[in-house]
Formats: sequence, C-alpha cells, structure tokens
Amino acid sequence: MNTTSFLILRLAIGASMFGHGLVRLPKLAMFSNWMVGTFQKSMLPKAMVTPFSYLLPIAEFTIGLLLISGLFTKSALIGGGVVMMILIFGSCMIENWEIIPSQLIHAAFFAVLLQFAANNTYALDNLLLKK
Repeated sequence: MNTTSFLILRLAIGASMFGHGLVRLPKLAMFSNWMVGTFQKSMLPKAMVTPFSYLLPIAEFTIGLLLISGLFTKSALIGGGVVMMILIFGSCMIENWEIIPSQLIHAAFFAVLLQFAANNTYALDNLLLKK
C-alpha cells in the first residue's frame, strides 16, 4: 500500500467515525435514551449500557478527529478497532444482525490501516513526533 492509498483510507474511516460522533454529540441525552431503550430487553444491564451510550459518541468523534489529522494514528486505529469489537458484541446482544457487516467493514479498515501504518506519511504524527 502506498502513502496516498493509506491517506485516502485513513481519511475515509476518520470521516465516518468523526461524522458518527459529530451528529450524536449535540443530542447526547437523546442518543443515550435511544440506546438504553434498544438494549432494554438484552442481557446487558442498564448500568453498563448507560455510561457506554454517553462515551460512544465522544470516542467516535475523538477517534475520527485523530485519524483525520493523523495525530496518534496507531493509538486511534487500535481504539477504533476496540470500539468496533464492543459494538459488534452489543449488536449480537440485541440480535441486530443487519448492522454487523458495517461494523465488520469498519473493523477491517482499522486492521488494514494498522498493518500498513508505516505508510502514514501525510500526518501530524510526522511533524510532532520526529525522531
């Protein structure tokens, strides 16, 4: 993978995460209420779902912003992968099988980008973390 391909993929997954977080942050309480309601009949306790429902948009926004800027790229990619694993598990708990392919695609993007992180040429990491 060359540096331009890496940049395009990094920006694409970053835009997806950033956009997910950006639209949810202004309506955080409403998003949380929706998520808690969605998981009401699952085996996950409300005490676990509620804090996650508030943290998810913040994590999405932050991971997206870091990927778009190319700052702490490897950590952002790992964080994004972890978020996707949690979302996949949650989707299984509510038997929302339709959303899992999208989450798996996101997870694959994070894994591929992490594998080729040496191609992260166009990034703030290179300006701020010069050796």
